[in-house]
Amino acid sequence: MEPGLEAGLEPGLEPGMEPGLEPGLEPGLEPGLEPGLEPGHEPGLEPGLEPGLEPGHEPGLEPGLEPGLEPGCNAELGGFAGLFDLKAAGFTDPILVTGTDGVGTKLKVAQACGQHGGLGQDLVAMCVNDVLAQGAEPLFFLDYFSCGSLDVDVAAAVVGGVAKACQTAGCALLGEDGRLLPSARPGGEYDLAGFCVGAVERGAMLPRLGDIAEGDLLIGVASSGVHSNGFSLVRKVLERADLRYSSPAPFGAPGQTVGEVLLTPTKIYSRLLLPVLRSGAVKAYAHITGGGLLENIPRVLPHELAVDLDASRWSIPPVFSWLQKEGGLSEEEMARTFNCGLGAVLVVAPPDAQRVLRQVQAHEDAWIVGSLAHKQQGAEPVVVRNLKHGLCSGSAPGAVELEVQQNGSCHGDSSTPRKRTRVAVLISGTGTNLQALIEQARRPSSSAEIVVVISNRPGVQGLKRAALAAIQTRVVDHKLYGSRAEFDGTIDRVLEEFGVEMVCLAGFMRILTGTFVKKWNGKLLNIHPSLLPSFKGVNAQKQALQAGARISGCTVHFVAEEVDAGAIVVQEAVPVLVSDTEESLSDRIREAEHQAFPAAMELVASGAVRLGPDGRIVWTSTAQS
Repeated sequence: MEPGLEAGLEPGLEPGMEPGLEPGLEPGLEPGLEPGLEPGHEPGLEPGLEPGLEPGHEPGLEPGLEPGLEPGCNAELGGFAGLFDLKAAGFTDPILVTGTDGVGTKLKVAQACGQHGGLGQDLVAMCVNDVLAQGAEPLFFLDYFSCGSLDVDVAAAVVGGVAKACQTAGCALLGEDGRLLPSARPGGEYDLAGFCVGAVERGAMLPRLGDIAEGDLLIGVASSGVHSNGFSLVRKVLERADLRYSSPAPFGAPGQTVGEVLLTPTKIYSRLLLPVLRSGAVKAYAHITGGGLLENIPRVLPHELAVDLDASRWSIPPVFSWLQKEGGLSEEEMARTFNCGLGAVLVVAPPDAQRVLRQVQAHEDAWIVGSLAHKQQGAEPVVVRNLKHGLCSGSAPGAVELEVQQNGSCHGDSSTPRKRTRVAVLISGTGTNLQALIEQARRPSSSAEIVVVISNRPGVQGLKRAALAAIQTRVVDHKLYGSRAEFDGTIDRVLEEFGVEMVCLAGFMRILTGTFVKKWNGKLLNIHPSLLPSFKGVNAQKQALQAGARISGCTVHFVAEEVDAGAIVVQEAVPVLVSDTEESLSDRIREAEHQAFPAAMELVASGAVRLGPDGRIVWTSTAQS
């Protein structure tokens, strides 16, 4: 839904003035515009005016189904107005929040399929989910139904669906209005509009723009599919593919028709997300509605921040993969039109991310899908990485690499996609080994994907290298923590946030606790500037020169609790020259490290090498040959 109801956004509207229904609704929907109808006259829908309706029976409500009364609600359907007592609902200093929307051309699909029951939930969800963006609890809902000729069964299915959806959303159905407009709605066509009013305590309003900062994380909450946006484009793609709504769906569950999948109701997020929003941990909430990922997330952010999304982090429903392929749609078209699997996005601080994620995941699929960064001048406000790969794979979250042709279509052996291992690199300085790992991971044949670089020192060159490679970064300053365990615990939480499967220590100048090492046993690699087990610890090059060694080098090994004692994965030898100084030997060993570390990362990421239960290296037969 486009804004438009806020003061100042609609030309000619004074503060507090209601602009009515959204642009695009036909003028015949407004009372008084239908010839021969007097204000307040509702032919066919008012009790007593339609044959077959008993006095007091509201069309669309099944006998015995109450419209849903919440604390503070005082209404009888059929009255002139509904009442709501904010004090009785428990508010002390409330701000009212309003939202209005329809379900667009999804109506056309429902009418063509003769399936009307889910539209009520679509209507309620589109309004209620918008109101949540201000942190508001939805209090009551009103709907408007207009038709060319009244089919009582259709009206019952639609409006009854609204009543049930209000119960799901936790708000009262406070009023309904209907119009019979034979000259404006041919045949059995009808249209819907919904209106939701919510409230939020003054101090709990969202978004909290002043609190949102660079480095904040984005939690994506799963959608149920297309929801209620983009159906004009969906219908065009179906026409191009010569598919009928009754055809077996090439997407969705076995046995479903195209129409059934497309009419999956929009998810209502109020009961799920209100406890999370009230916890204070969420700084902003974006409803992914019309405008898709590209246009909705920036609506709740400061202008100086940009969004970095990674589509490999969430599950993209197959319907979107099919639409992209059959419609020949670009990544930009997909991200600007559809939710692509995310119905809502939450902005949280990194320390709160895991707690909020677990809270949401207790009831709904959710993922950490990206972060906020400083917006460069002229840059796009939202970047969605790996969207084409995610659409091509149509799989659950994970870094699945598929080749993508220049025309945007996918190819390769889709039955055996190659999973790329998610890697984090820990640094403390310039990051020359990091650069070698980045270059290796960029290769199409690589089994590794570097998803985050973590530094214990702010402002180091390695962080700039990662940023230039479009890799997300985090700073966990060890000076801010009272103990090694607390510091390591924060590192561990960051690794979990990014779904890391393997960690490379590339010049990371901190000794990790035994608890951390045990948890990441077999997944933690370090590089040391000597041929272990010789010259362990610091100043290894100096030790080699003092010992008169003729050969030195570097070793990549699994990390064990004892320093520099883990199982060796790769070694690279470097001759020690008679003329060598500590500096010249260090330079040549560093060059060897840039070969050895990427090779070791590939061996472990590909599964060619692993750490056995006895702490020794296990090679696959393929790797040995």
